[in-house]
Formats: sequence, C-alpha cells, structure tokens
Amino acid sequence: MIKEIIVVEGKDDTAAIKRAVEADTIETNGSAIGEDVLRRIALANERRGVIIFTDPDHAGERIRKIVARHAPGCKHAFLPQEKASYKGDIGIENASTDAIRQALSELRTEALSGEGGEITWEDLMEAGLIVHSDAARRRLIMGKLLGIGYANGKQFFKRCTSFQITKSEFVDALREMEQKAEGS
Repeated sequence: MIKEIIVVEGKDDTAAIKRAVEADTIETNGSAIGEDVLRRIALANERRGVIIFTDPDHAGERIRKIVARHAPGCKHAFLPQEKASYKGDIGIENASTDAIRQALSELRTEALSGEGGEITWEDLMEAGLIVHSDAARRRLIMGKLLGIGYANGKQFFKRCTSFQITKSEFVDALREMEQKAEGS
C-alpha cells in the first residue's frame, strides 16, 4: 500500500495505477482542475502526502505545475513517453504495470521554495542541454537518467533545482549518456 495519494488525470489512469499497486488516487478530470479538487489535493498533501503522476505530454505537464503550486513539497513520478504510448495515444493508462511500479519506485521530492539544487545554468550549457544543436534530444535522455522527465531548457533547469539534483548525480547521468552515445 502506498501511503501517499496519487494525483492522476482520469479514471483510466486510476484503473492502471490500481492494477499495478495498492493506492488511493485523486483524479483531476483533465486540465480544467476545479477549486474543490485542488482543496482535496492540498488536504491530502497535509495529511498523507501527494504523488503527482500525470501523462508525459503537454497537458500532463500543465496539470503537474498547477497541482505542485497547490501542494508544495509533493513527490513526482515520471514516465517516459515510450512507456506510456499505445497506437499514438500517450497516457498513464497505456503503461504496463511494471512501468508504473518503476516510476513509483523512482520518486522525486520537490524542494520547498528557498531550497536549491547544485546544478547551474552553466552546467546545462557545458553538458549541451541548452544552446546546443542537439539539446532537446540530450535533455530527453538526461531526464530519463535523472528520473525527472523531459522538459524544455528552462523547465529542465527548474526541475534540477527543485528536485535538488546533485552535481554527482548530474555528472554520473551525463557520463552514462555519453557512454551510450559512444557505444551506438
């Protein structure tokens, strides 16, 4: 049984979560999240904690940001698009039970404001994650390796900071990415 309440987008996501693990969920019912749902999420965060587990797409990212603003210090689960796709549809409901369990085992906790990470904007530049011809692909790979999902450059930096990615984690992931690139 997972102690925290998992915030998902809809009923199909809840069904997929319940096939994989024993957990309670709150459904946002899409990106038009009502105030009553946000109040329930805030209360759940105070009492049991919250895990945000939204679809790995633009709408899911928008919902993640809204929920995170109302539930400071929550945990995040990320699923790569290729593990959540079926016939062109991207969503948690399409993921295997193993993929869901893995994502829930690699949670990242969002730091409260004022707490920062060790990664700098310059680190991202030097790693070719921003201002680089292949930056988007590199961020996709690094996001998977760090367990923070894909994001544009600015959001990637914010995630590195808010999830307090250490220099050591960052360097290890960068090294792994480069080793895989050399091997292919």
